[in-house]
Amino acid sequence: MRANDIVELHAVVDGSPERLFVGRFAWALFCLIEAGERGCTPIEQPAPRWSNYVFRLRRQGVAIETITEPHAGPYAGTHARYVLRSTVEVNKVTRAEEKRHAA
Repeated sequence: MRANDIVELHAVVDGSPERLFVGRFAWALFCLIEAGERGCTPIEQPAPRWSNYVFRLRRQGVAIETITEPHAGPYAGTHARYVLRSTVEVNKVTRAEEKRHAA
């Protein structure tokens, strides 16, 4: 299943009532679910604002761990690896194509 065309995600986080995640926040949460313990990094899953997606998901009650990892290369330094720690039950996924047909 590809994550890059997800526009809405209905999910239950840690047993709370179902909620709707929209846009890039739905995409980021889906990527974290799919990655499991491996987690996601901006290097492996390029996106404009991973840190913002994680910040906003956390504010919505999603537990996400940040692990700082070193990387080499011409721009050596560190990057974040985000690992989902909440239990998330996905009830419905809406893809961009489905949304276009519904309009």
